[in-house]
Amino acid sequence: MHLVIDGHGCDYQRLADPEHVRRFLDYYPDAIDMTKITVPTVYTYKGPKPEDWGVSGFVIIAESHISVHTFPDRGYVNIDVFSCKAFDVDKALAEVRSLFPMQEVRHWVLDRGLEHLDPVAGPRVITEEREAVRNRS
Repeated sequence: MHLVIDGHGCDYQRLADPEHVRRFLDYYPDAIDMTKITVPTVYTYKGPKPEDWGVSGFVIIAESHISVHTFPDRGYVNIDVFSCKAFDVDKALAEVRSLFPMQEVRHWVLDRGLEHLDPVAGPRVITEEREAVRNRS
């Protein structure tokens, strides 16, 4: 599963604070029943345009990874939770909103990398997609 979160109207101070992002990445995996296997890594980025600056961080989890990218001057955060195991999306969203309050949130859930769970269905799906591409050529 891949949960993609876009949050708008966020608190500038939280978005601009590398320590807040680090604490979020340190706490969040346990809160959503994931297994953290590295310490969070957080960077502050200054882009060529002054408003492009922000804080980015990630943590590797046994299930895959979690990343955060903030844009304080825009009041925007984007968070990805990529996991090879199913998780409670509603709980994951509630935890994000408690640590990064948002006026507006959009999210998507993508099923990715699930072929390995069903050795029969996986290759068939891939074959059908490749066949459709060949037929368009």
